[in-house]
Amino acid sequence: MAGQLNITAELSDYVRTVSLREDEILRALREETAALPAGKAMQIMAEEGQLLELLVRLTSARTVLEVGTFTGYSTLCLARAVAPGGRVITCDITERWPRVGVPYWRRAGVLDRIDSRIGDASDTLATLLYEEGPGSVDFVFIDADKPGYPKYYEAALALVRENGLIVVDNTLFFGKVADPAAQDADTEAIRAFNALLLEDRRVDVSLLPMADGITLVRKRAELQGLLGPEHVGEPVPRH
Repeated sequence: MAGQLNITAELSDYVRTVSLREDEILRALREETAALPAGKAMQIMAEEGQLLELLVRLTSARTVLEVGTFTGYSTLCLARAVAPGGRVITCDITERWPRVGVPYWRRAGVLDRIDSRIGDASDTLATLLYEEGPGSVDFVFIDADKPGYPKYYEAALALVRENGLIVVDNTLFFGKVADPAAQDADTEAIRAFNALLLEDRRVDVSLLPMADGITLVRKRAELQGLLGPEHVGEPVPRH
């Protein structure tokens, strides 16, 4: 019976060789980001960007929401994948990092698909809910401050449509979630968030042991009316 693979550096290199399609524009943005303070640790892997693009295409998403722009590598992947006439609403706390990505968005011909909003993410999400209404978003990518994940997730769940997809990054947090000695605030926040998702019967969930941990969350159509945190922790229906 097959077990879990031991992902060696050699195997990772092989996977990239046979599957990664990162083009020159994405590669240049990734390299510029890696040269920034903490840039290499904070940006997503190229493989994850490619996965995001695939997921957006699979869901035929027209309205995509991104919580946490950073330098806009993932934003570029998302914008390339949206359905015709679609847009990516991306938010960050500061203009400093998204400004790095703008020339690359322009070079890729997707600048007009990107609606960049600066400010506290909770305020931005509340504004979107007021402006666009519940169920107005097809796809959400969350990659921001870890203690804020529960509130971003609740807002995303209200905004996303029935059967819409929410993708959450860093849910294994450098592997520290499995280390009892790791008690820092970010690791504890991710542990609590993962526990919350497991018991949330409003969604289907799968945590992929890829990159730094990527969790896929589908909003269940049959439970569309259950949008309050009071339902977290109720028994998960088995089908």
